[in-house]
Amino acid sequence: MVKVKHKFLCSDCGYESPKWYGKCPGCGAWNSMVEEVEKSVKTQGMTSGIFHAKEKPESIINIESGKEPRIQTGIGELNRVLGGGVVPGSLVLVGGDPGIGKSTLLLQTSHEMARSGLRVLYISGEESVRQTKLRAERLGALSAELFVLCESSMDGIEEAIEQVKPDFLVIDSIQTVYLPEVTSAPGSVSQVRECTARFMRIAKGQGIATVLVGHVTKEGAIAGPRLLEHMVDCVLYFEGERHHSYRLLRAVKNRFGSTNEIGIFEMNESGLAEVANPSELFLSERPLGVAGSTVVASMEGTRPMLVELQALISATHFPSPRRMATGVDYQRMNLIIAVLEKRMGMFLQNQDAYVNLAGGVKLDEPAVDLAIAVSVASSFRDLPTKPYDVFFGEVGLTGEVRAVSRAEQRVKEAAKLGFKRVILPEKSMKGWKGPQGIELIGVNTVADALAVALD
Repeated sequence: MVKVKHKFLCSDCGYESPKWYGKCPGCGAWNSMVEEVEKSVKTQGMTSGIFHAKEKPESIINIESGKEPRIQTGIGELNRVLGGGVVPGSLVLVGGDPGIGKSTLLLQTSHEMARSGLRVLYISGEESVRQTKLRAERLGALSAELFVLCESSMDGIEEAIEQVKPDFLVIDSIQTVYLPEVTSAPGSVSQVRECTARFMRIAKGQGIATVLVGHVTKEGAIAGPRLLEHMVDCVLYFEGERHHSYRLLRAVKNRFGSTNEIGIFEMNESGLAEVANPSELFLSERPLGVAGSTVVASMEGTRPMLVELQALISATHFPSPRRMATGVDYQRMNLIIAVLEKRMGMFLQNQDAYVNLAGGVKLDEPAVDLAIAVSVASSFRDLPTKPYDVFFGEVGLTGEVRAVSRAEQRVKEAAKLGFKRVILPEKSMKGWKGPQGIELIGVNTVADALAVALD
């Protein structure tokens, strides 16, 4: 008689325990322990020959290094985030909120790759093949080399892979795939772990570029054990506000490229369209001559981006003023307000402060500090900045403005969009010359910047 053992697994981090806990000892999440039946089942996840290759240790000096070939996806923004294209044999995980456009992006990508002559297999566990065909007709993503299948069983998926022999494989989504040998339900910790290990074996063994779609929790993290993100080569998050038409694609892990790049798309009736110049998109509705509105030059990876930053300062009717930040770091905003109070003599203790990046974009680099300081001071004094000024620079606790990287690229982007002046750290002006038609004003302190901006 087979002895059945019961165990409890954390759905967030994969922590195993013989008894139930209200709070996971591993990650501290509440009500995340789920019961699973444990049987001695031998799966092919980590026992496959690819993990036991008979190779001898070799000196790293003697190993031939070559540039890893990449497959162009046909979508420039996706290529940018992946580091120049998808690597054959790589395993990519894409996560995002429901309805954000993950399936749309991957179906369009599959179509572009199929048009280039590659064989693509799109497997959906959530839609029938007819529903996928309807969505493909709406997107104009019909190609003879694009094969679709509705399947959730891992065995059926492997048979389809053997029949089609694709160059690019899409699984939508990993939470719907199950192994019959594993007794737990699809989407459980054990199923996600074993199925991902099987897909990793397929991708590495057959050289198939594989993309897995992952559901996200209400906190925004990819559902399933944290081990899932460690197993894959690249983790992408597709995000955006429901009330805005644009979407951002970010890489939080990439073994074959940088994690600083972002891809920007705009959702329309015919699917996702690439945004070649995001600065024009974010500045399209900017008001001119309004107090509290400034333009900041930011960098997202290698791409310069101009975004409107707004601040509103108003008297409070409560004992403690309210502070709110959208798109920028809340603690950073409080730090800059404290610098303005201490170094510039602004009495902000009885003022509510609201800071917002227009369009819903999020920036976390220190170069936005100077724009926050100027916006807050502009709103507090009710003095508008000049409509064709751009600001960037890091602000220190003593009120100094510190240098930031890639100042030349930021200035060129501002000049391309027709701005007349750039207020930047003086130390960032060394070693290069600005383009013609734009004035560069170097500042050393916040006081210098306010004197120039609010004169």
